[in-house]
Amino acid sequence: MPKKYDITFVGHMCYDEIIPFGGKPHIAPGSAVLCGVMVAARIGKSVAAVVKMAKKDEEILQPMKDLGVDTYLIPSAETTYSRVLHESENVDERKLTLVKSAGLISLDDVPELSSTCVHLAGISDTEFDMPLMQGLKSRGYSLSADMQNFVRHVTPVTHDIEFSDVANKKEIAAMMDKLKLDVVEARILTGTENLEQAAIIVESWGCPETLITHSQGVLARVKGVTYYEKFSNSNVTGRTGRGDTTFAAYLSWRLDHDVRESLKFAAALVSIKMETPGPFKGTLQDVQKRLKEKHSS
Repeated sequence: MPKKYDITFVGHMCYDEIIPFGGKPHIAPGSAVLCGVMVAARIGKSVAAVVKMAKKDEEILQPMKDLGVDTYLIPSAETTYSRVLHESENVDERKLTLVKSAGLISLDDVPELSSTCVHLAGISDTEFDMPLMQGLKSRGYSLSADMQNFVRHVTPVTHDIEFSDVANKKEIAAMMDKLKLDVVEARILTGTENLEQAAIIVESWGCPETLITHSQGVLARVKGVTYYEKFSNSNVTGRTGRGDTTFAAYLSWRLDHDVRESLKFAAALVSIKMETPGPFKGTLQDVQKRLKEKHSS
């Protein structure tokens, strides 16, 4: 019998160069895949990671393997390298540059795993295209994606990431069982920064379950009902990866919990993560403690 996974994360592994406002730059392994996998594995889910990267850098997969995650490497000439420059004290104001990219992932690259969910965990428009998404959908997975995968366009010469509308956004939304945006992506795609109105618009495109994050909390819109939960973090030193972590926590808990419980769980977990740089390092017990203390009402 093939191994059955709860969630399979697909995307690039990368190196993140973080330049804080007024602080010292630091470089560490990152990616939406890493942020997501570390959440799902640490709270007890069966997880696979399908990652495109240079084989020479595969030692950066070790933290995932140490948590029991099965990794499937798609070889590329180079590993993606991302630079995040915080130009002000507002942690949501960031200049993003994709210095290197491992390139598009094709359907043939992705093994046919037995998995309840497949999450497209990318950081730019250089990772996924419509044939890949259509192919994965045809395999019968519950499919989810972050709209940052498509809104973040890499300019050819400078490699700076520019945020712009997505021509086939409605087609993408209709293909997804769950979709995640942040407030910036919501404004670009729907024309409004009102989280609920943006979620209603995305829902009208055919996605039954939408999450939108902003600096204060996270909103969910599911089958015509809106839910909201505030974050409880005491600082934002671990801001990078907020959305990836929130969505991974929600997807993981949503496998066997209702929307409200899953949203509270995701908000509690990412609040812990935002207090420390890097992927989530806590435990299920840590999240349950935060839930009881800060998210019980």
